[in-house]
Amino acid sequence: MMGLTWVVALNTFREAVRDRVFYNLLLFAVLLVGTSLVIGQLVAGQDVKIIKDLGLAASLLFGVGIAIFIGIQLVAREVERRSVHATLSKPLPRPVFLLGKYVGLLLTLAVNITVMTVALYAVLLVYWRLTPAGVQAVWTAPAVDPRLLIALGLIYVELAVVTAIALLFSTYSSALLSATFTSAIWVAGHFVGDLRTLETIGASGPTVWVARAASWVLPNLALFDVKAEVVHGVPVPWGQVIGAVGYGAAYSVAMLAIAVAIFQRRDFK
Repeated sequence: MMGLTWVVALNTFREAVRDRVFYNLLLFAVLLVGTSLVIGQLVAGQDVKIIKDLGLAASLLFGVGIAIFIGIQLVAREVERRSVHATLSKPLPRPVFLLGKYVGLLLTLAVNITVMTVALYAVLLVYWRLTPAGVQAVWTAPAVDPRLLIALGLIYVELAVVTAIALLFSTYSSALLSATFTSAIWVAGHFVGDLRTLETIGASGPTVWVARAASWVLPNLALFDVKAEVVHGVPVPWGQVIGAVGYGAAYSVAMLAIAVAIFQRRDFK
């Protein structure tokens, strides 16, 4: 089974890499990281923080773009092209097919994050070399800070969750609706904490109960957001990191299980 999963994953990875959307998003992301060097120089005293902040934000936004716009096509495009009939007519279990698609996109996102990481560190290295020691003395964190890898790693976990959600919607909905639903959940997932505290701003009754119920169903994506801490040199406890990774893995598995259940019952005749 693992061999079949890996074959599907590699084929999905090749398809994603050949997709123009991947290259366009990756190019814009790298350009944004480079542009942050120019923007940072325009704001005295906050330069290195702006470069880091924009670099991490670009990694997240363009990674989400790849996860959504390529992820929703993993199944939907094959159904529309009817190529799924030929694929599933082979001795390939449907769960293995879906898992392979998911792993293939995770490989694509890993390449994206790796390129973004190299680009961000390259920009920070250049800026560090060009900055006088007196200016560096007031920085709250070094320019080439290894703790950036923590933020980038959690961004990757968040992208894995978004990919699982996109794959779930793609098993039963059109590409347009899948993109809309996944994007909405991604945005809402960053406000889960606010949904759980609506009563503090005067909300009451059914509104509070619905908001609380939604907060437990939606992914709590705020757990993966440590950009501010890393940029300002605030330590991120390893317990928090491990907890976020565990939560992301559990939520992704749950979404994949639901996707498999739906896909198993779908009739492609």
